[in-house]
Amino acid sequence: MFYSTEENNHGLPYNPIKALVAPRPIGWISSVNSAGEVNLAPYSFFNLLLANPPLVAFASEGRKDSLAFIEESGEFVCNLATYELRHEMNATSSPLERGHSEFEHAGLEMAPSEMVRAPRVKRSPAALECKLVEIQQLKTSDGELTNGWLIIGHIVGVHIEDEYIVDGRFDMVAAQPIARCGYLDFVVADKVFSIERPAGGGNPTGG
Repeated sequence: MFYSTEENNHGLPYNPIKALVAPRPIGWISSVNSAGEVNLAPYSFFNLLLANPPLVAFASEGRKDSLAFIEESGEFVCNLATYELRHEMNATSSPLERGHSEFEHAGLEMAPSEMVRAPRVKRSPAALECKLVEIQQLKTSDGELTNGWLIIGHIVGVHIEDEYIVDGRFDMVAAQPIARCGYLDFVVADKVFSIERPAGGGNPTGG
């Protein structure tokens, strides 16, 4: 089949776009505003942009609290969402009133960060402390502004629970990070495989 996204005439009961670009890692973003209020929310439009320097980005559909808090503070934390924390992660997507803590709503304990004010999810096996680089309002191919916003952060600090470091590597299978698929579906990383890269095809030690 083929369909035009402008006409959106796919004829399916659900839009397949999010299912086709999947699985997508979840940026479980914690942030704090100038008044000290804390926000925690999951974003599935999220990924690492560069390893050197380490840059990460997520997109917000609409001007949500995470975006507003990051604009005020200039920093945020990306917490690893795992299978063990799947229900808590889901609970933090609830549309709570500003000032109502998603940490408290989901029964999660905060842990202090080292280089930013935003707290971490204490039970998460890994977290990335980030300083804001820029916020961009996204456009269409014809230059029309959308209600989408791209937030780019510079990773300035990394937390990894020691139990998940095995033979000098982060044990992703043990951590079981989850990723978003289409519809109401998620997937858990519980199996990995390796492929030798062709000569000059990438840095095998750089991830």
